[in-house]
Amino acid sequence: MSAALRLLRLLQLTSPNLPVGAFTYSQGLEWAVEAGWVRGAEGFADWQREQVQDTLVYLDWPLLARLYTACADDDAEAFAHWSRFLLANRETSELRLEECQRGKALMRLLDGWQLGQAPQWRDSLELSQLGGMAWLAAHWQIPLRDLALGHGFAWLEGAVMAGVKLVPFGQQAAQGLLRDLSAELPDLLERALSLADDELGGGLPLLAIASSCHETQYTRLFRS
Repeated sequence: MSAALRLLRLLQLTSPNLPVGAFTYSQGLEWAVEAGWVRGAEGFADWQREQVQDTLVYLDWPLLARLYTACADDDAEAFAHWSRFLLANRETSELRLEECQRGKALMRLLDGWQLGQAPQWRDSLELSQLGGMAWLAAHWQIPLRDLALGHGFAWLEGAVMAGVKLVPFGQQAAQGLLRDLSAELPDLLERALSLADDELGGGLPLLAIASSCHETQYTRLFRS
């Protein structure tokens, strides 16, 4: 596969139009806004930066790397282990449900392409979107760092678009936030990829509390 085609496949894999329902989740932001923990664009930037520096760096990115390596090595056992580890680190039932819903949605796409259907891979692929992304990226020979940065930008873009609706702030402010927050991603990725196995795991108490409270929030736009 040519470098140009790998780039196009990466853009497809990280597109907000990928049918996994990413736009329906706020990952606790909806409750944080209602509770007054996040106010204005600056408050949102602080909230999101904490998630980037904790969850993305110490959980999602290093696990994406391990899942990708397992796929490249055709190691279904390691892939299953790290998929379960990821799910165990989602601290609320809502966040775990989101992870599985995204994974099953991406698995339906793989089914349509008749990919990833081997029994030793299928159950694990349904556990998370991250696993499906790693599997497809390895299949398409997309370099790991490109995949990780694409995933990070897509995750950040989804959060910013949720902030537009919830905080709220305008589109110009949204693009400024996306520009500034994404500029920090390359250096943070290098830290994430250098972590040892015993250093992995996210831990943001306010995120867990916000997600738990969102489960019973009376009026809400998002599923998490």
